[in-house]
Amino acid sequence: MIENLPSILRLLLVTDDALLAGRDPVTVAHAAVAGGVTAVQLRLKEASDADLLAIARRMVTELAVPVFLNDRLDIALAAGAAGVHLGADDLAPDRARRIAPPGFLIGASVGSLGEIERGLSADYWGIGPLHGTTTKGDAGEALGLNGAAALLAEAVGRPCVVIGGVQPGDVGPVMKAGFAGVAVVRGILGAADVEAAARRYR
Repeated sequence: MIENLPSILRLLLVTDDALLAGRDPVTVAHAAVAGGVTAVQLRLKEASDADLLAIARRMVTELAVPVFLNDRLDIALAAGAAGVHLGADDLAPDRARRIAPPGFLIGASVGSLGEIERGLSADYWGIGPLHGTTTKGDAGEALGLNGAAALLAEAVGRPCVVIGGVQPGDVGPVMKAGFAGVAVVRGILGAADVEAAARRYR
């Protein structure tokens, strides 16, 4: 799976409790995948552990694309997910590496030069925020494409996605800058037609 990681990361959907607005995450993810999403990162901050595990297991079983868990290595492993994405305040990627089985993918959030060293144990980076975002309150100041590209240059060959207010019009410049893909939350989940919104990014 490591060899296919750039293509897996082409269009990464990140779920969000508020934007799901009570909709079934698996049903919404199915629609997004039909529109071209290549992987799903399950991020549900308000779900109980039991509910998160149940949803993760359904996604892994039902979706035709890899599923990553946000923050929760334990639930990712229990659900048989493809990997985990770890933020700056989560378990360190090098510690996760010692626990995870071979082939399990580990992503890290990198939003500043100070987070680079921590990310060097990860398989891929999520760099952002590209633009200002209201989806994640602690995302930090917008990097802009130049700032994001400066962090990409430190990735030492790791595939990276950019996240944070990404719009369909950003995809071309982001890909030309050398990113493997984009991670999208509101741009897809906030649309009335999730499948059509995903198609606009593809």
